[in-house]
Amino acid sequence: MLPSVPLLQQIGLAILLTVTVGWAVSQARLVRRHRFGSPAGNGTRPLLRAVPRQTGPAGPPSERVELSAAEREAFAGLVRQLDGNERH
Repeated sequence: MLPSVPLLQQIGLAILLTVTVGWAVSQARLVRRHRFGSPAGNGTRPLLRAVPRQTGPAGPPSERVELSAAEREAFAGLVRQLDGNERH
């Protein structure tokens, strides 16, 4: 023990050093895991390479809404307006 340092400061220093060593070890393990390419987790779930299909036999059915003639014309006008080629 250091004779000129109070006991509470020595305890605080020991706790701080323990936390610092634990943090450094965990960071080293994370870097090593990332560097060598081992997947995160325990490997029980396969990693997705793409978003699965949302429709088809395994997914919900597609929805379709019929538009009236006025709704189709309004939509076409909106598209022309957003496109910048407004033609009357």
